[in-house]
Amino acid sequence: MNELISVARQFTARTVTALQPLGRGLINDTFLVTAGSGHFVMQRVNRQVFPEPELISANLQVVSRHVRHCGFARLTLPEPLQTRTGADFYWHSNGDFWRGQHYIADSESLERLTSMADAQQAGFALGHFHRLLSDLKPDLLHDTLPGFHIAPDYLNHYQETAASAEQEDPFCAEFIAQCASFVAVLETAKQTGLLPLRVTHGDPKLDNFLFHRHTRQIISLVDLDTVKPGLVQYDIADCLRSCCHQHGTDRFDLALCATVLAAYLAEARHFYTACDYDFLYPALRLLPFELGLRFYTDHLQGNRYFKVDTPGQNLQRAIQQFRLCADIMTQEKQILSLLRRLQADSDSTP
Repeated sequence: MNELISVARQFTARTVTALQPLGRGLINDTFLVTAGSGHFVMQRVNRQVFPEPELISANLQVVSRHVRHCGFARLTLPEPLQTRTGADFYWHSNGDFWRGQHYIADSESLERLTSMADAQQAGFALGHFHRLLSDLKPDLLHDTLPGFHIAPDYLNHYQETAASAEQEDPFCAEFIAQCASFVAVLETAKQTGLLPLRVTHGDPKLDNFLFHRHTRQIISLVDLDTVKPGLVQYDIADCLRSCCHQHGTDRFDLALCATVLAAYLAEARHFYTACDYDFLYPALRLLPFELGLRFYTDHLQGNRYFKVDTPGQNLQRAIQQFRLCADIMTQEKQILSLLRRLQADSDSTP
């Protein structure tokens, strides 16, 4: 604790009086710091995942500056905090990389959606985020996480790992073999020019949306470490995967999906192309499979990437994602019908 307080003092001249873990992230370590009468957030970036963490800070500066100059922004992104020496981050002598940011007051995150109003807010917030950054040139940002959301690479990594694994889970191994045929669909669309690179959040799961405690409106998106050039289809599909997953049954909630997507597309229609709509279902099918593949590979490797609390936790996470993927595929006709209707609604809106 004394060492954490020492790090916190790098970002403030006020007396640090309290420090507590913040959020449920599986990669970085995040803390809420109380200093004087105010608060701020500090985060230790996982350097095994982000080998060049300075690039995160550089990206955040670009994104924050761009959003500040947008005349229609309805989201407040967490502003980077400088150290007392004027640096954008702090390197500890032990090699840890720390960054600070302003705390967004009166906010809270949700583990699960509790109403259709919450679902509408989630869709709006991600669509608005994409709209705000749709005119920011993606080549102004660094790729902070090379290989992220490159599903064919995850499949190759799994196959290499499985070849030397002592034992595989039969369900996971069979499901991966069945789904391998659609792994490259988004990457192929990107490489052939059907889908352009844009600025993406990278990790828009539900608990990265901050709701105002009193109005229940989303006021911010956090955990911007993975903001980078990418495909917006990955973002909306990952958001739907997170928001519409019925835990316990691993079913995909189509009603929630419809609400999230309608609100998302009301914003995204300002820059979406016909191809963007065409690849929404392939992305929605891919994302839980991709995440399950990552969880399962990490399980086979001894949990090197994702934090675990109990033995076998990454295996159970993988099974849940694969079951969710399977349920999405059973609802393919209904989802495609929904997407056609929403596209028609968006096209007819002035």
